[in-house]
Amino acid sequence: MKRDADHDSLAVPALPAAQGSLPAGFVAVAITLTVSVVWLLGWYWPTASEIGRIWWRTETYAHGLTVLPIFVWLVWRTRERIGEWRPQPVPWVALPVAAIGMLWMVGRLVGVAGASHFALVAMLVAGLVGVLGWRLARILLFPLAFLVFAVPIGDFLLPVLMEYTADFTVFALRATGVPVYQEGLHFIVPNGRWSVVEACSGVRYLIASTMVGALYAYLNYTTLHRRMLFMLVAMLVPIVANWLRAYMIVMLGYLSDNRIAAGVDHLIYGWIFFGVVILLMFSIGARWREEIPATVPASPGQTGSRTKWAGALPIALAVAAFPLAYGMIDSPVEEYSVKVELPAPAPGWREASADLLGYRPHYANARGEGFAMYRGPDGQPVGVYAGWYADQRDGSEMVAWGNGLVSTGRGEAYVVSRFAVESPAGPPLQGADLNTAEGRMRVWQWYRVNGRVVTGEAEVKLRLALDRVLGRADESSVIVLVTPELDAPQSADARLRDFLQAHEGGIDAALDAAARERIR
Repeated sequence: MKRDADHDSLAVPALPAAQGSLPAGFVAVAITLTVSVVWLLGWYWPTASEIGRIWWRTETYAHGLTVLPIFVWLVWRTRERIGEWRPQPVPWVALPVAAIGMLWMVGRLVGVAGASHFALVAMLVAGLVGVLGWRLARILLFPLAFLVFAVPIGDFLLPVLMEYTADFTVFALRATGVPVYQEGLHFIVPNGRWSVVEACSGVRYLIASTMVGALYAYLNYTTLHRRMLFMLVAMLVPIVANWLRAYMIVMLGYLSDNRIAAGVDHLIYGWIFFGVVILLMFSIGARWREEIPATVPASPGQTGSRTKWAGALPIALAVAAFPLAYGMIDSPVEEYSVKVELPAPAPGWREASADLLGYRPHYANARGEGFAMYRGPDGQPVGVYAGWYADQRDGSEMVAWGNGLVSTGRGEAYVVSRFAVESPAGPPLQGADLNTAEGRMRVWQWYRVNGRVVTGEAEVKLRLALDRVLGRADESSVIVLVTPELDAPQSADARLRDFLQAHEGGIDAALDAAARERIR
């Protein structure tokens, strides 16, 4: 297609580069990148500042502080390849930018920080591709893709990595003759008790190794298969290294009778070991290093002489649209509270002291909550917790980090196992075995979202997101039943099933009454 220069009122003519100065095309690219980043951050500053605070205060994501400086350096390295190429905006990229903007808005509405953080970085990458155009986007493909490492995401890997680390450690201990009793993420050797916690999961090693491995592969290889192979190694090595690290830490404690590697120092030993492993990985990778071909800059005749900046306008408008829409949907809500009065005991059951069991689930910032204790025909107690949420905003969500059956990072209670439970009526419920200061507990848990029973947290978030976008109420509740397991899980399940059959209607009525109180 031929461009009609006579009707291009917004075209900017190319200027010849002065001898010894930066290529004019690179200067135009640098200005375009700077203006685009400032424009996006201006509209999404609350989310951007959240990401920055996570980089600063969380060791797992501290690598994010280096992503933007490395991005600038990577762009600088391409200045000769850019040569005189000028940005050529692609207007229809506004469509994927708008789709990403919708993801950002939904993440903000339902309090899924990971979704809004990922959407912001994805919007930045997609927007830069759109304003630069395909030719420059191909030249800057890796620098743009490298920005994805700025997303502070990876906590979803914690449960899996912690489980695998615990299982490997126990397997290796037994293989070397150390007797071990394992209970989930906790295990006991003859002279000590050990637990695999978040810091031992290896997620820090995995994220840092993946980022550095990607940069190393880009700088040292030219063929795609070698880059992908080294990336695979960079992801597998830290996982295996963390397993070996955990095993060696426990063995050091076992052999020294916990005189070494029993406190914070075991983290230091772990980082030293991990650093040695990564250096070894890079030294091996250097043996297959490929020569990077010399850069051949584009000649002015290849680049075109004008940039149609009007093509960037739809992208700029798509970026700005969603913060404006979010401001209209997410109106402030005054603080309020409601009463949740749990039902009286059904026939065959009687009230018991609420302090009979010391365990409580941890759900913060509910609009209303209640806890009651009952005794069944067998004389054993059943505790009921119900938390009611509505008008959920940042900091007052039901499904949020820190909320759950146990308090994150505090207390003696921990989850031994999770499983599905057949409900007397309706979908399966979530079950769990807990170890608490009062002994082993059997727990059943489920959610109600606008009167519908939901068991999965992901489904809860999706339903709340849909309700918020459609302007419907976001009333939701969490219900937890707990009873001592003693030595018979089947008896505990039978007790909870009998209680639920006798009291489910009363629990639902109590939560419906809380909703009516809010309406008044």
